[in-house]
Amino acid sequence: MSSRAPAAGTSVRNGLTLKLIPSALVSLSGFVLYVLEQKVPGYGLLALALVLAGFIDRALLRDLALIAVGLIAISLVPITTDISTGHMAVMGTAMIIAVGVPYAMSRWAFKEHAVRFPVLTGHPWTRTEKWYLAAVVLMGYALLPAYMVNTGVYSNWPAVSDPEGIFRLFLGTNALGIWDELFFICTVFALLRRHLPLSQANVLQAVLFTSFLWELGFHAWAPVFIFPFAMLQAVIFTRTKSLSYIVAVHLLFDFVLFLVLLHAHNRAWIDIFVY
Repeated sequence: MSSRAPAAGTSVRNGLTLKLIPSALVSLSGFVLYVLEQKVPGYGLLALALVLAGFIDRALLRDLALIAVGLIAISLVPITTDISTGHMAVMGTAMIIAVGVPYAMSRWAFKEHAVRFPVLTGHPWTRTEKWYLAAVVLMGYALLPAYMVNTGVYSNWPAVSDPEGIFRLFLGTNALGIWDELFFICTVFALLRRHLPLSQANVLQAVLFTSFLWELGFHAWAPVFIFPFAMLQAVIFTRTKSLSYIVAVHLLFDFVLFLVLLHAHNRAWIDIFVY
């Protein structure tokens, strides 16, 4: 059993290793916890993953344990679109723990700083990256109204029409979008990438990303576009190494989502969509 941790920023290029087995079990646990909503089997899969990782590689055990902390923290609170103060406080606390504990443990306990949130990278966005931001808005406009309205999934979000409710909905969608990138990309994907090739780490984080959003309320055929979106976000992060950019992409998409939700619940409002 190896005890030497990969250096921060280190990634595996290709090939199949035993490390894939416990990593895949962690990803599967997210599906069981969030999609099937089965706590005991989900925690059992996490425990099995950590035991197997302990036999294979101590560094893998530490990194999977950090991911497990986040998954468990989120599983202990209701994952809903409730925008009441009480629920936002409870879910927000769990989200902070899910990101903060792995970051703190990696940086100060393990002395590896494997979890990073690169905001000021010093590299300006390229022309292609800027054009992609515009494309994200167009894709959201083309996709989200048809998905949210035609499937009735919009009803999983609260109907708001007063200024305070609208602000809470806007705050909630934006906060969640930022957290998705902090946890699933900067934490889960980054930690898995230290032990697995890009394609394997990406699929596993995308399963967790999609499973979480399914429980949040993105039902029907949402996984058809959420799964590739999650994978693309990881690829973009790998190339740009910029949290700022992937958050910008996500928030632009979520801004269209916010407008669609307002329209879906108040059909005379923002009547600019085709579905």
